[in-house]
Parts: sequence; C-alpha cells; structure tokens
Amino acid sequence: MSEGTMQRAAHRDQRDRRPVPGKRRGRVLVGAAVLPVLLLAAACSSDSGSGDKADATQSRTASASASPGASASPTVQPARYAKLPEACKVLSDKTLDDLVPKADDSGKEGKSSDLSRRASCSWDSLENHGVDGSQFRWLNVSLLRFTSEQTRGTGEEQAHEFFLKQVQDAQSTDGAKNTATQQVSATGDEATAVRYDLKKKEGTFKQQTVVARVANVVVTVDYNGAGLAGDKTPDADELVKQAEKAAAEAVASVAKANGDTLTSDPSDSGSSSDTASPSKDAQDGTDKTDGSASPSPSDSASSSDN
Repeated sequence: MSEGTMQRAAHRDQRDRRPVPGKRRGRVLVGAAVLPVLLLAAACSSDSGSGDKADATQSRTASASASPGASASPTVQPARYAKLPEACKVLSDKTLDDLVPKADDSGKEGKSSDLSRRASCSWDSLENHGVDGSQFRWLNVSLLRFTSEQTRGTGEEQAHEFFLKQVQDAQSTDGAKNTATQQVSATGDEATAVRYDLKKKEGTFKQQTVVARVANVVVTVDYNGAGLAGDKTPDADELVKQAEKAAAEAVASVAKANGDTLTSDPSDSGSSSDTASPSKDAQDGTDKTDGSASPSPSDSASSSDN
C-alpha cells in the first residue's frame, strides 16, 4: 500500500470516530431537562427543612412558655379558723344551769387524738321530784374543724358538706317519730334544728339536734329530755329554744378562740352576732376527719340508766 493510500485511510478513520451531531444534541437536551427537576427537588427539600425547623422552634417556645404554669400547682384558700375552744368551756354556767340543772358544770370531755381538730363534751342531770318522778336532761356539744387541702377542697367546702350530712343523719334517725326540721337564724354561716320523739322503755325522749357551721368548723348540739317514773314529758318547743341558744353560744366560742371580735354576748341574747374581723388564716396541712364526735340519740337516751 502506497503512502498516499495509507494517509487517506487514516483520515477516514478519524472522521468516522468524530461524534455524530444529532446524537450529541439529544444528550444535551436530556441533561437540560433533568436539571430543572433537580433544582425543583432541592428547593422543595430546602423549604421542607426550613418549615420543620420553624415548627420545632415554635413548639419549643410554646413548651417553654407553658412550663411555668404546668409546674405550678393550683392553690386552695386557707381555712379561716386554726383551732377549737375547749369543748367543756364553750357554754356559760348560766346556760348549763338552764339546760342541765344539777349537772356537774365541768362536763365529761370526749376522747380525741387531736383537740385542735375534734372535741366534744357532755353533761347530764336527773332532777328528782319524789313520788312525781324525775326530769332527765342530756346535753352534748361536739366541734369538728376542717383544714383546706389540695385534693379535698377548702375547709369551708368540706365543713359545708359535713354540715349537710349531720342534718341528714339527724333526720333519718332510727325509731324517730314526729320529725320536724327548721332553719336557725343568727347562728354562724348556716344552722338547722332537727327535732323528733324517741320512744324508750324509760319513757318518751324529746330529742333536739342543732347543727351549725361557722367558716370551717361544724358545731353539733344534741339535747334531749324526758319525764321519768311518771313525771310529765317536757315541752319540745322549750327544749329546742334552749338547744338553739347553746349552739349560738358554742359558735361564738369558736370565733373567740380564734381572735374574732364579737359585737355582743350571745349567752345573753340567745343568738350569735356577726364577727367584726376574721382571725388569722390557718396554716393548713393534711389533717383527716372521719365523722361527727357526737354520740347517737340512742346512746344519750341510754345514759338515763346511770
């Protein structure tokens, strides 16, 4: 092969190896079409990331602003009264002479594990009239103080619930006859008297129960009387007036024990007056109460045997 022939063959070979213009243009177009898709995906990814970061930042801000309120526990109003008076000293000697003549004025103090929360005292008397029989009287005063608690509410709310329960219990006494209920004015924040007859082997007992609430303290006065061995049955209207007088005096004693100033003496008028100023708020704990300290009417009636 001549030199000229070899040069022409090499030239054709180089020409055959050059890229075809049509095919290159196709690859360029494909690359150009892919590029916008990649840019769009990158933009979407960028927007999504910034949105997630914004949501996370907003969530952290909301949590931070809510955390103080979430960590702070709601508080309840402190109870008004922090202590109770001595139960055997809530009534004056004059009142005791009217309600339980011939009784020991010192009374019989009820058992209690904490006298600042729960206290009671009772008196009884038997007035002998010779062949005409005798007059029996029994009086019990109980006091129950409630403290404000996070789970149970304020002392006043708990005292109100217990007040209602005491009234209901008196109204549903087993064996009670001629039951009557009446509101009592000028005695604490609320007061109710329940009266009924209770037949016992010794005679008919006239029972009066006066339940009164003053702030976070509930006062319950149980008072009954009977004519024994042929003596006449006492007047129930008179007995309930005396029981209401005792309740008003006991309520006033609760106020005085906690430093309240009274405008008048309820032992003279038979009703309690409004307090001029409240006592210092009690520091409340987690005391628990489990019911009334006053005995049942059947217990009081049975005391006539003694």
